[in-house]
Amino acid sequence: MTPELVIFDCDGVLVDSEAISVSALLGMIMLAGGSVSEDAAYEHFLGKSMKSVREILGRDFGLDITDSHLTDMRVELMRRFREELKPIPGVKEMLPRLGLPFCVASSGTLDRIRYALDVTGLLGLMEPHLFSAAMVPRGKPAPDLFLHAAASMRAHPRKCLVVEDSPAGITAARAAGMRVLAFTGGSHAGNPTLKARLASSEPDFIFADMLQLPDLIASLGARVRAS
Repeated sequence: MTPELVIFDCDGVLVDSEAISVSALLGMIMLAGGSVSEDAAYEHFLGKSMKSVREILGRDFGLDITDSHLTDMRVELMRRFREELKPIPGVKEMLPRLGLPFCVASSGTLDRIRYALDVTGLLGLMEPHLFSAAMVPRGKPAPDLFLHAAASMRAHPRKCLVVEDSPAGITAARAAGMRVLAFTGGSHAGNPTLKARLASSEPDFIFADMLQLPDLIASLGARVRAS
């Protein structure tokens, strides 16, 4: 089955932002009087909306994250995006070759998604098909965002293919009834704990070179037809 729609996560899949985002998050946690290791940050927060991150920090770490903390972190994050953020290698070359409809479904706010894509030169390739967790009741690992993206793009969930870099995103895609590929080409993906958690999430395939995606999709379709 060739998919009707390819749904891309943004952070860590289209833009190499996860290491920057985790660094900014850890800085905010420190200012709020807490301490969380980098490994724990990737385990608990990767792929999740800031609303969910705030809830987890309060519930599991006893931290009161104020609106002021969040505002300061967003300002710092946008500054670092402007100065440091790069697209994932191969994305600009791959998208025109994909030959399929595609969209973005990210846990970030719509403003953050647009900003990250803009400073990396990807916005013109992706808009207007941008979907944020702020548009649905529940963020990843719930399936709401991917189902919303599919409905908006008029694609059946079982004919969608998701490209994700986080266990939360893989779980969300599975819950939506979609096939999912795990991407490990971001600068954060060398974390051994994260690699193990991605593998245990049981994606359909794990790959690290974005230029391989069109051929990988074709091979998955051929595999299904053969079976």
